[in-house]
Amino acid sequence: MAFWDLFVTEFIDIIEWLDSTNDTILYRFQRHRNEIKNGAKLIVRESQVAVFVDEGRIADLFGPGTHTLTTENLPILSTLRNWKHGFESPFKAEVYFVNTKNFLDQKWGTKNPIMLRDPEFGPIRLRAFGTYAFKVNDAVKFIEEVAGTNAHFTTAEVSNQLRNITISRFTDVLGESKIPILDLAANYDELGLYIKNRICSDFEAYGIALSQFAIENISLPPNVEEALDKRSSMGILGDLKKYSEYQMAEAMAKAAENQSGSASEGIGMGMGMAMANQMMKQQMEMQQKIEAEKEKVEETTKKAVEAVKEKIEETKEKIVEQAPAFQPPPLPKPLKIYVAQNGEPTGPFDAHALKELIKAGNLTKGTLVWQKGMATWIAATELEAVAHLLENMPPPLPPLG
Repeated sequence: MAFWDLFVTEFIDIIEWLDSTNDTILYRFQRHRNEIKNGAKLIVRESQVAVFVDEGRIADLFGPGTHTLTTENLPILSTLRNWKHGFESPFKAEVYFVNTKNFLDQKWGTKNPIMLRDPEFGPIRLRAFGTYAFKVNDAVKFIEEVAGTNAHFTTAEVSNQLRNITISRFTDVLGESKIPILDLAANYDELGLYIKNRICSDFEAYGIALSQFAIENISLPPNVEEALDKRSSMGILGDLKKYSEYQMAEAMAKAAENQSGSASEGIGMGMGMAMANQMMKQQMEMQQKIEAEKEKVEETTKKAVEAVKEKIEETKEKIVEQAPAFQPPPLPKPLKIYVAQNGEPTGPFDAHALKELIKAGNLTKGTLVWQKGMATWIAATELEAVAHLLENMPPPLPPLG
């Protein structure tokens, strides 16, 4: 660090981070010796969380806004540092900014084909790819489980792990769905929602929430696609019997136009007609087989789609049932303190009554106090709840005259 940079940092009292990238998840604020002065300004912008780490222990968290760093808004760090009345000299602490925005357009795709059993085509191999989006929803867990002490953490450092989880869950769900390959395109949205719900718990283990999952394409190998195109071409021809009859009629018309034909030509035409009849018979049999296969495929597809819809509905119901109901925190218990007066225990007194005793001079630092759970009576300054009241009460007024 240059001398001028060192000189300037000694007077910096603003802690902030402006993200100039699109892929930074975590950034450790750089400061000379990590020193922070009393009253320093912490600026946390929208879609950011600031985490203070003291000697390897995570202390306080700050959300969006401008914060003045004092012992009042650093309760955990103040406890760890044992600051009772505020700190005067600079203290050392690491400040991590965690980006909580959505990181969009994260790619996923199968490195190798997925082996599946299709009800119509039998064993097949499929490739798939798409996108997903995620964001950090638990900064503390993300630092503990993923980032660690890394000063600059980007999406590239976690994308491989998230991609592997995504592909694993996608393969499992696709195999369980048993949807025919020809009907997958009509179920991209349903599959995407079902897979997203399956992946969420895996991402949450790292403090990350999966906010979006999309399937862009599921495809067959090139040679299988070529065979499928040929089969589609046969389907476009429609009724093969009528097509064959049309071809035969065209051939007979052309033969009749040839008036100078010889006997050999007539024999050839007869042989051609016999061959055409044989071809027509074979085409009719093929047409019947194709119609039978179509009926089987339609029935299988219908059952598979209904099964997927039932699984999606069951998953939705489980998510609703498992959602925790909002419960307000319990109310704080009122103080119940006993005070020794004139050699006798009096009370119990709550905070308001204790303040009145202090004002009247009946409760001083040396007065003995006791509350439930204590083994013996102790001086008022040794009980934190009473000592706090004594410190905040003004001293008695001097006598008049």
